[in-house]
Amino acid sequence: MDPIRILFISIEGNTRNFVEHLTHYAFAQHLKNKGLPEIEATEISEQTDFADEAKPFFCFVPTYLDGGNGIDNGVKELMTNVMGEYIDYHDNAKQLIGVVGSGNKNFNEQYCLTARRYCQKFDAPFIDDYELRGVPADEPRVYKKLVERLQFLDL
Repeated sequence: MDPIRILFISIEGNTRNFVEHLTHYAFAQHLKNKGLPEIEATEISEQTDFADEAKPFFCFVPTYLDGGNGIDNGVKELMTNVMGEYIDYHDNAKQLIGVVGSGNKNFNEQYCLTARRYCQKFDAPFIDDYELRGVPADEPRVYKKLVERLQFLDL
């Protein structure tokens, strides 16, 4: 089985930390069962050269807002715009097979708002979420949902 491809953006290091832990978890699962995929993760940042994505990928994105509450008075995305621009680049959105969001649950309705907005804009399913850096129990749950999505798509 091909690796699970993840594109992610990490502003404070939380998403990077979670993806690293998830990658290690996937590797351990693959060692136990070669039929389970490993993870191939790529960080997108302001320094990333945009490229045409030729294989399906998941997007992991945190929520950072500056203005508006995202519900009834608008929203101004902050700092994650380059990920949206990367997905929007050429036909990359056609390869997006799901979005995983993170954020701070203290923000109530704004929790994972960026991920939900990406899902709507790029017509991709919301796969799962985790708070801040996540906890160890999040890794098997998120990994399972990624694998299930790939199996559903028969990839």
